Amino acid sequence: MKIIPAIDLMGGKVVRLYKGDPNQKTVYSDDPVDIAKQWESAGADIIHLVDLDATLGIGSNLDIIKEILEAMTIPVEVAGGLRDKSIVLEMAKLSERIVLGTLAFKDKPLLELLLSELGPEKIVISVDHKDGEIVIHGWQKDTGIKLIPAINEFLKMGFTEFLLTNVSRDGTMEGPDLEFLEQTCNLPKTNIIASGGISNLDDVKDVKEKNAFGVILGKALYEKKISIEEAKKLS
Repeated sequence: MKIIPAIDLMGGKVVRLYKGDPNQKTVYSDDPVDIAKQWESAGADIIHLVDLDATLGIGSNLDIIKEILEAMTIPVEVAGGLRDKSIVLEMAKLSERIVLGTLAFKDKPLLELLLSELGPEKIVISVDHKDGEIVIHGWQKDTGIKLIPAINEFLKMGFTEFLLTNVSRDGTMEGPDLEFLEQTCNLPKTNIIASGGISNLDDVKDVKEKNAFGVILGKALYEKKISIEEAKKLS
């Protein structure tokens, strides 16, 4: 199982939000490149890099993202606000993988075009949900779409990589949503990255037991409740 620290960017700083609420943020560093290097040195398998300003449509951290990508020797997946073909293709050239959420649900023709150009291994579909119902636009907009049917539709299109976040758990350190994780990991030909709620090593162990492809470490990592080194021993 891949150990994947998250670096969430807002206003050029490394932050964590509580349940995706931009009004409930904690700033952990004003040097994102240094943080990325720290996680790389600690043994991270992949860096999960999120532009929250782009996600929320209030700005961009593109220059910092490019700096981080240039500084890293391990894979980086870029997420947040990738809703325009030109920026998606630019990020796809620079990073190992791109994470598509809103675009995946709002523009299926473009999604199919990107799939044919980039291939399924390059694109991670972000299935953000509130207790089984998909949300988009930085978790601010409900869709009424159910999680499992949505993933099944993407599987039929040829996608295999998914980032699963129950928004109700994200940034809470209340433990991962194992019920939906198990349901999605049991679907054929899926690589599921579990995100949200991780608070300790037992949570990482629980996620691994559900056969997740990877686990995102966020607030618990920044609050020093868990370390990458410890998590790697379990993975």
